[in-house]
Amino acid sequence: MRITPARARGAALALALTLLPLGGSPASAAGEQEQHVIMAETTLSNFLRDPNMSWFQENLHRAHGLIIVPKVVKAGFIFGGSGGRAVYVARDAKTGRWVGPAFYNLSTASVGFQIGVEVAEVVVMVMSEKGANSLLATTFKMGGDASIAAGPVGAGTKANVQEDFISFSRSKGLYGGLNFEGSVVKTADDWNRAYYGKSVLPPDILLTQSVHSRQSDDLLKMVAGAAQPR
Repeated sequence: MRITPARARGAALALALTLLPLGGSPASAAGEQEQHVIMAETTLSNFLRDPNMSWFQENLHRAHGLIIVPKVVKAGFIFGGSGGRAVYVARDAKTGRWVGPAFYNLSTASVGFQIGVEVAEVVVMVMSEKGANSLLATTFKMGGDASIAAGPVGAGTKANVQEDFISFSRSKGLYGGLNFEGSVVKTADDWNRAYYGKSVLPPDILLTQSVHSRQSDDLLKMVAGAAQPR
């Protein structure tokens, strides 16, 4: 039998379909989310080793939670502004254990990038119960629903910052320069569903803790170790 191009394409398609699991999903539905958690580990490690982040390191034990954004991109993310995908881990108020992660989208019209800076990594400390409760909603605005300030940067920096959120940023040796006042934080329902295998909301992940992924254990251990009082 002569194999025509059409038959060849059909055979290739049939073979490809047999390699997919039932339902037509990729072998690892949560692959992208798992990779983002690994990137969050790397970002947190960078902040913990950076001598200019001494205030962050010394005050981490006071935090109710951490919003980790491995990559904040200038322009063209969600609404044509700037933003990134956030991983959020929180301290359980009763047990003190760190739980999560929950995924969020961070977007803003402008985060005040310095000249020449188009990508940065960001960690936001959640410093109050009000800030932690804000993250249980499906969407909220930083600086509107809860206050936010840029964190002190520099070796040996001493300061007393009282805001609900304190943000820190790094980009190719540059620090600060990002203003998250007015940024919109919204739950990434599709990512949470892919990561946990079912539809879940932030309270399911962070309060009742009805779902958990062992893939996040390394990130949670890193946070728990770094958040011990000095």
